[in-house]
Amino acid sequence: MASTQATIETSLEAVSTQDLYREMLTRIGEDPTRDGLLRTPERMEKSMAFLTRGYTMNVTDVLHDALFDVDYDEMVIVKDIEFFSMCEHHLLPFFGKAHIAYVPNGKVIGLSKIPRLVDVFARRLQVQERLTTQVGEAITEAINPQGVAVILEAQHLCMMMRGVEKQHSSTVTSAMLGVFKTQLQTRNEFLSLVRRQGSSF
Repeated sequence: MASTQATIETSLEAVSTQDLYREMLTRIGEDPTRDGLLRTPERMEKSMAFLTRGYTMNVTDVLHDALFDVDYDEMVIVKDIEFFSMCEHHLLPFFGKAHIAYVPNGKVIGLSKIPRLVDVFARRLQVQERLTTQVGEAITEAINPQGVAVILEAQHLCMMMRGVEKQHSSTVTSAMLGVFKTQLQTRNEFLSLVRRQGSSF
């Protein structure tokens, strides 16, 4: 098994990424030498690198200069954070909005860093459930707050363009950590604030 994997890896190293995309175009019945497709493998390579750039990002680098000691212990919410990701099952996009809250424990995160944190995990091959959990756990590890809440609302092209083909379906996932899990009042306050202005859940 190990030798087979090594052989595959060696074979792939000898083939460029653009060659692989060119082969894919051929296998779906296209002619990669026709005018409209001549540069498509190059574009696909750049596009995929951009869409999966989360693999080259990490939480420490994103947050390192934006963690502040603050005497504040009320809820902080950043809502309606647009995100785009790629379904790991079909390599089709899913996209939507993230709503994130935390109750500080002596330390806060610079507000602009929270959307960047979402991108660290969204710009990878993902499932929505794991993405939701990863964002919550990353904030917990970074500032050890009293609690973190994450809600993601998303539409999945793998459900809209193929399969059941339901164009108006959406998926909502949540992760409630710390006081958001143990204190009903705190969780309800978060849900009430996020639901304003017409969130779908």
